[in-house]
Amino acid sequence: MEFTEETVTDFESRLSEVIELYQHRIHWLLQDSRKVFGVIKGTKVGLLVDVSHLSYGPRLLDFQKNLLCLIDEQLCYKKQLYCLSFSTEISPLWESPKTINVHVLHEVRQWIQELEPGQGCNLLKALRHVLPMKELNCLVLIVGSCPDQSFEILCDYVQQCTLGRKVQIHTVTYDCSNPASLTALKNLAEAVRGCYHCYSSKGENCDSSDFNVLLQESQKAKDLLKSIKQTFQRRVGSLLDSKTADVSTAFANTEPSSFFPKPPKHKGPLVIQTPGILAKTSADWLKTYGLKAKKLDLYQVLAPNAFSPVEDFVPILQKTVSSTLHEKVMMQFEWYDGTVKNIHVDLPVLYSYQKLLAKMVRIYERRIDWLSVASRRIWGTVCERRVVILVDISVTNSTYISHIQHSLRLLLEEQMSDKDHFNIIAFGSDIVPWQQELLPSQPENLEKAWRWVLSLECKGSRNFMSALRRAVEVDFKDKDKYKSQGLYLLTTGIPDQETHTISAYVAEACGGFDLQLHVCLFSVRKGTDPSGIIPARYANPMETANAFKEIVQATKGRFHWFGEAGIFESDDITSIISEMEKAKNYSQKCAFLVESLKQRSVNQSVKLLTPKGHSNVLMRNEGKKNQKVPSSKPTAVLKDIKDNHGAERNTPVRIVAWRPPSARAGIPPAQTINSQNEHKGKHKARKQAELSVSVFYTEEGRNVGTIYQRYPKAVHVRKSVCSVTLPKEEEICSSKEGVVKHLQLHPKELETYTEQLEKVLQRYIQRVQWLLSGSRRLFGTILEANVCVLIDTSGSMSPYLPSVTKELTSLIWEQLRKNEARFNLLRFAENIESWKEYLVEATDGSCHDAVQWASTYHAHGTSCILAALQKALSFQGVKALYLLTDGKPDTSCSLILKEIEELIKKQDIKIHTICFSCADRGAVEFLKKLASQTGGRFHCSSGGEDGQLAAHRILTEGLDDEDNPVFPYFEGDDLKKLTQEVAKARSFLKQAKSWRLLLENWNTNQKDDSGFQKSVQD
Repeated sequence: MEFTEETVTDFESRLSEVIELYQHRIHWLLQDSRKVFGVIKGTKVGLLVDVSHLSYGPRLLDFQKNLLCLIDEQLCYKKQLYCLSFSTEISPLWESPKTINVHVLHEVRQWIQELEPGQGCNLLKALRHVLPMKELNCLVLIVGSCPDQSFEILCDYVQQCTLGRKVQIHTVTYDCSNPASLTALKNLAEAVRGCYHCYSSKGENCDSSDFNVLLQESQKAKDLLKSIKQTFQRRVGSLLDSKTADVSTAFANTEPSSFFPKPPKHKGPLVIQTPGILAKTSADWLKTYGLKAKKLDLYQVLAPNAFSPVEDFVPILQKTVSSTLHEKVMMQFEWYDGTVKNIHVDLPVLYSYQKLLAKMVRIYERRIDWLSVASRRIWGTVCERRVVILVDISVTNSTYISHIQHSLRLLLEEQMSDKDHFNIIAFGSDIVPWQQELLPSQPENLEKAWRWVLSLECKGSRNFMSALRRAVEVDFKDKDKYKSQGLYLLTTGIPDQETHTISAYVAEACGGFDLQLHVCLFSVRKGTDPSGIIPARYANPMETANAFKEIVQATKGRFHWFGEAGIFESDDITSIISEMEKAKNYSQKCAFLVESLKQRSVNQSVKLLTPKGHSNVLMRNEGKKNQKVPSSKPTAVLKDIKDNHGAERNTPVRIVAWRPPSARAGIPPAQTINSQNEHKGKHKARKQAELSVSVFYTEEGRNVGTIYQRYPKAVHVRKSVCSVTLPKEEEICSSKEGVVKHLQLHPKELETYTEQLEKVLQRYIQRVQWLLSGSRRLFGTILEANVCVLIDTSGSMSPYLPSVTKELTSLIWEQLRKNEARFNLLRFAENIESWKEYLVEATDGSCHDAVQWASTYHAHGTSCILAALQKALSFQGVKALYLLTDGKPDTSCSLILKEIEELIKKQDIKIHTICFSCADRGAVEFLKKLASQTGGRFHCSSGGEDGQLAAHRILTEGLDDEDNPVFPYFEGDDLKKLTQEVAKARSFLKQAKSWRLLLENWNTNQKDDSGFQKSVQD
């Protein structure tokens, strides 16, 4: 296409006018009430004001002043208005929306002036009150603190209430420093397609949906104008009037950051502070204040009262005997090494210990709060004595140069004054050092460094490798002569160079020296590169974080990841949280010990109270009411009751000899008591009816009741009863748990049972062989029709990757193709790569393609299991994941379990885990928990060859001997359950055959005895 010069000139002129128009609009948005609350749309407005963040004094007055300005400038022109203030409770001004007039505006102004601070921010309750009002078409939410409810709850409720309605949601965060509040309200507005506005009286944060749209449009216009200039290579000002050309050129060269409000006194001199405490990493801090350092480890506390079970071999019994005395009087507790010890529980000691744990948790919380404020929120703790700061000033950071400068200002003011030497190196495509060598951290040098920082301009890409080499080879050229040296990198994206190249260089340069590299990653909002230049490398935030983690691990440094919403991840904070989780775990174990002790005390003790005539003792006499009951034989129970008769009610607790087998009251067999005469005389006393007493436990508490009953004289009747003759010798008997039972067995029954058991056992062993053959040996059995297979290709998998690829090929053809499953493959290390973006039918062509893709695997980096699982769970229609790995993930195991639990709640997907090596017990336990949590199965490939050999020997050598040969111990769920059943079946088979042999011997002996008797009689 060809354009005349006049056409191009006209287009440039119009484009310059549009850019100038955007500029005026931006300045207009940053004035008056629009700067504080944004532009309120809609004609019927509901105003919801949070008063939980207010306090009496200037802050309240400023807020009221801004609200009055909003009324006078914007809301007075609307048709209807509804006002409500809320904290824990809501306080509406009217019952329904009012048509705006002079009287209504006067009431609103008076209501604003009478606002008072409250407690809590119950935003959900306010929304429940206002959203049912159908006449409102705009809701303005002014919030100054974090809502009591989560973003998900608020979003779901608003979406349900606004379904089918045109309601504009306008959220405003007013002078709020809580990152959680900013993120929640911004996400809420975006989820319901509303507007958001963020205001800070200090000018540090200013964000608005209207403002961002204008910036994006102006950026497009600037890029287009630059493109036209580069294409035609001429001066715009020669054909345009001078004013338009000056405006367009000036605006095109203006940094977007100039539109953002800067912090107050941004260019003022530094206010240098002297740190009051010595900076330490959390790992070093825990060496002094950790649970183990404070001797608050649970096993340290229990050790003086812990005793190992006593077990010894008794020659006369020919077996090993263990002592049960401690088990009866002490609590059994699993020790840290997996053994079980008998613990004497000292309740006062445990109560005191739990109080100390709570105190330590509060100390850890204060440490986390301290790490989350001021310059530590951005840089973490700067601990070394000699420090070099590497600052990323690539062109992608143009929008955030004021943020970067402010971050450096905070660092110079708060943490650098007590260091020995420092330097700052800025890098884009080129390296710009502040000084050619390290200088002392004196106030005048810090001020000079700050002035130099203010002059920085963003340009080029991220040539991190050159900056790193310059720092190591120039600033730290004498690194072997000094200790406590550190490099601190502040960046927003992935470097130009490959991660493994940087990791290798850092490991070699810092290895053997007291020099660490720490990374502070600043995650910015998603957007386009202001300069229009595509960076040398691109990665999403998670991939960028994983890359820098690998680099940091090479020097044993620390990783700190933060953004506008707060801290996302920090090694310092993670260490403290881990210690808090350990304290919580110890507290739970203490509570378990105390509860178990109380439960044992309840089960072992029966409290006897003095019997009462109307409740526990029921007298049933056939004679007169005043007739005296004859005394009974001194049984254990009656003797106890007799001893307690007339005693005080606070008699010590006694243990009775009989206890019902269940918690319900029961009556034991009656005991006959022969009466005795009270009066001694010459005449023989008349024989009385026998008296029976029954003892039972009442329903209330553990009280004992008795029933006395007279029975008539027994009548004796002679009757012949056929007797049952038991074997004199107990040849045919069974003993289980100490109880001996006589069995009536027939040889035919035992023979049938043995045959059936042998068939079942053969089927079990054949299934074991089947599970240990083909791709099932490594991957187990694929049961679902829609699956995704995740393969770990981290550096630790390098020796095993060829065999894994071979087995994966077998899996594709043997199971997936044969079962016609829909599947996908995904490999993960430091990065994630999927074969397809969706599940694919297992056809011959797709299987060939999958095998070819799998053959390109190569091992490198770490294992980002969480990101891989999140990616796999996003595939539509997937029903199961098969995760193969050989070790722990690179992130917290508890974090992965928690995140996966939240994801699985929304969809019914099972995760089957496969451990390539069972040597790492931590990894095995993590994979077992992950599979169990999602309803999946755990599989471990070790022991396959030994299992095949054992199965072959059992089938060829016989099934009788349960001790030889035996299967190896399998960790996987399928093989473990199956081999347990095999062992149980072999035990039953051996027992059945021994009974059969015993029965045959007994029958033979009976025949010999009968033949001997006949010969004697003859």
